[in-house]
Order: sequence, then C-alpha cells, then structure tokens
Amino acid sequence: MKILITGGAGFIGGHLAEALLKRGDEVVIVDDFSTGSRDNIREVNGVVPQVIEMDISQNPAKLREIIREVDTVFHLAAAVGVELVVNDPVRTINTNIEGSACVVKAAAEFDKRLFIASTSEVYGKSDHELFAESDDLLIGSPYHSRWSYACSKLLDEFYLMAYHQSAGLRGTVVRFFNTVGPRQTGKYGMVVPRFVSNALKNEALKVYGDGGQSRCFCHVHDVVRALLLLLDDDRSIGEIFNIGSDRLITIKELAELVISRLGSSSKLEYIPYEQAYAKGFEDMRRRKPSTEKLRKLVNWQPENPLEQIIDDVAAEILKKKC
Repeated sequence: MKILITGGAGFIGGHLAEALLKRGDEVVIVDDFSTGSRDNIREVNGVVPQVIEMDISQNPAKLREIIREVDTVFHLAAAVGVELVVNDPVRTINTNIEGSACVVKAAAEFDKRLFIASTSEVYGKSDHELFAESDDLLIGSPYHSRWSYACSKLLDEFYLMAYHQSAGLRGTVVRFFNTVGPRQTGKYGMVVPRFVSNALKNEALKVYGDGGQSRCFCHVHDVVRALLLLLDDDRSIGEIFNIGSDRLITIKELAELVISRLGSSSKLEYIPYEQAYAKGFEDMRRRKPSTEKLRKLVNWQPENPLEQIIDDVAAEILKKKC
C-alpha cells in the first residue's frame, strides 16, 4: 500500500512512517519543516520514505497530484503546541483549515482512504468526567486565542464528515489526547519532554498554574498501533475515535514522578498562566478520554505506562547528547 503522511516529519508522523515501513508499505511524506524535523524520518531495512518539502495550503494543485497517486492519506500536518497556538493564532487557523480543505477535497475526488488527526482540545470547556466522541462540545470565547486551535480542528472534522455524507469519502477522524514519547520536543510547550529535559539537568521544573490540572498521557507507540488497527478495519470509516490513556495525573504529580523516576534534584517552580502564555489564558482542569469505542472495534488499549514514557523520553534525550 502506498501511503501519504502530511506532517510526516513531525513527532507522531515520524513514528507512523517508521511503523508503516516496517510492515512493508510505501511511504510518502509531505512537510514544510516549519515544526517538523528531518531527524524524525528514519530508514527501515534500507528503505526511507519519499520526502516532498512543501506547504500543502500553498500548493493545492501539487498536493492533488500527490494524493492521486497514493492509496491512503494520514493528514497530520497542523500547528501544534499550546505556545505556538497562543502566540501565532493566524498561522494556526491558516494551517489547520486551509491545508485540511485541500486534503479532504483531493481525497474525496480520487476516492482515497483518509485519516484526519484531531485533538482533545475540541472538547473545550466541557466538565465531563470522561469525554466521549458523541459528546456536545463547549468552546471558549474568540477573545482567547487558544480556542482558535480547537475551532480549526473541529472545522476539519465537520469538513471530513460532510464529504463522507455527501460524497462517500472514506474518512476517519482520530482525536489525540496528549501523545508523548521519544523524539518529541518541548519547544512548543509539550510538558513531558520539557520536564524530563530539565530534570536530567537538575533544573527547576516549571509548572504552569497551580499544577492541579490533570491529563492522560499516551505513548506514541500505542497511538501508532491504534492508527494501524483502524487503517486495517473499514468499519472505522465515517467515525470519530478518541486515542489516549485512561491514567489521569495532575501536572504537579507528573513533575514529582519525573523527578523521582530520574533521581533528579530538581525543584518545582510555579508560573502563572498569564506569564507562561497570555493574559486571560483559560485551561481545562481535567481531560480524560473514553476509549471504549476504539477498544470495542479493534480491541485496543494502551500498553506502555507513564513510567515507560518517561524512561523512553529520557533515553532519547541522553542519546542525543552522546
């Protein structure tokens, strides 16, 4: 099978490309390398993906021709990370909406299998104990730029579902909940690599807010495994799936676990949200996915605990220093 990954030089895209090559698929990567890295593109058994450097939203005609020649598209290209979203909302909206529109139209035109990567951010300010795919969504005010990301990704979902219903697009939406693991950078605010990097240097771990906000962290290897299972099961077409861990932990507890796991002498430093991001920044206190739908369809559940994630992230950072 010939598979296109937009954003394939990103953290998740690089791991997905590697897994696809291992099972014998041909992989084409399209990336503008604005946040991705060539270090994420790996050789497998002497085979490397074909890499095309371009901005998909600026080259719709070329993207259309690329999609014509593949069997499946994983659309992972997006503006990512809270810091990038807050600091550059225009780029967030343009990248996530215009690029996705080009991908969806071409996939529908040529009857290609399509996966669009969405996010737990679309659940917005909901206070549910568990977030399920059929839940109503509560997005914050447009005065706060952080919601531009949620709205842009949600529009991507509506766009895919509209083409599925009207044109038979063989599309699937996957909502990622804090995917983490080796090769992830803390440059754009990702908390686990940021904490691990500082702990290895015995520097302060900067906790935003009071640290009482809780999240679930899922190993990228488990996420990729879920994507491959969905790819191989046509019952996933026209559906939305949460992909994430069910282990809830506060950010303060995460920082303490990282310090303990790595034997670090680091201390915690609390940073107000408005200093870390922007005035009026809104954060969710709790975000835990229901993955029952995914489990029932393909018998998936995460296999790598948070401790393993921390170990793997630390090992990757130390390997780069050698």
